Amino acid sequence: MHRKRKHDIKEAMKEYPVNIFLFDVMYVDGQDLTNLPLIDRKRKLLEILKPSEYVHLATWRVINDAEELDKFFHEAISDGCEGVMCKSIKADSIYEMGARGWLWIKYKRDYRSELTDTLDLVVVGAFWGRGKRAGTYGALLIAAYDPKTDQFYTVSKVGSGFTDEDLVKLKQMLDPYRIPHRHPRVVSKMEPDVWFVPAVVLEIIGAEITLSPLHTCCMGAIRPDVGLAIRFPRFTGRYRTDKSPEQATTVDEILEMYKEQKKVKIEEGANP
Repeated sequence: MHRKRKHDIKEAMKEYPVNIFLFDVMYVDGQDLTNLPLIDRKRKLLEILKPSEYVHLATWRVINDAEELDKFFHEAISDGCEGVMCKSIKADSIYEMGARGWLWIKYKRDYRSELTDTLDLVVVGAFWGRGKRAGTYGALLIAAYDPKTDQFYTVSKVGSGFTDEDLVKLKQMLDPYRIPHRHPRVVSKMEPDVWFVPAVVLEIIGAEITLSPLHTCCMGAIRPDVGLAIRFPRFTGRYRTDKSPEQATTVDEILEMYKEQKKVKIEEGANP
């Protein structure tokens, strides 16, 4: 959407580098592959694809377990995707243009925003920016505090809401706390490019709180090996310099916010 313009195209290309994620192949070197089962087309795609900085193979897994599918789904949601596409790999899983039936179905949740409160979260890591954000931190790994363990548990990776001025300011604020390894008070499954001593607190808003196997906040509180994450997080522009990291939003508060969401109440009511 942001790249749709008539002017400054080269600058837009740097600011919004488009990536291609390939998931299927129908025709190669004069050979029609549409009548092959999906798994055979996947093998052909793996054979011919040469990944590069901007061309990738879409993430996919062969799954025959409902719990594993649910975990993969929440991983996709936590990563900012709409959901997952479930496709058959049986012998009849040929490619049919415009047809769906049971050869493939969409598995996604509704997009109604349920999170109205902001959260004060601690920056524990960062990922280097690309394009226009090169030389600054393009996204931050943020965490909630647990006073019971005196540790910080990751809850999101936020890269939205930052102005150019914010990106410069944040690097200046965070660099004094930069360390070469994960801080012992930080519990994280993710591995950012840069680690920080928990010190800087930012105000964050998001669409909702969702289950996530990628983040450690409230890990196991709802489901085994699954934590909670903020979906579509965004920096509000407010630096909470008035708060110490130990005064940030707690994991228990995030758990309560998750349970208070309308859709969670509906789901629990439908599945007593």
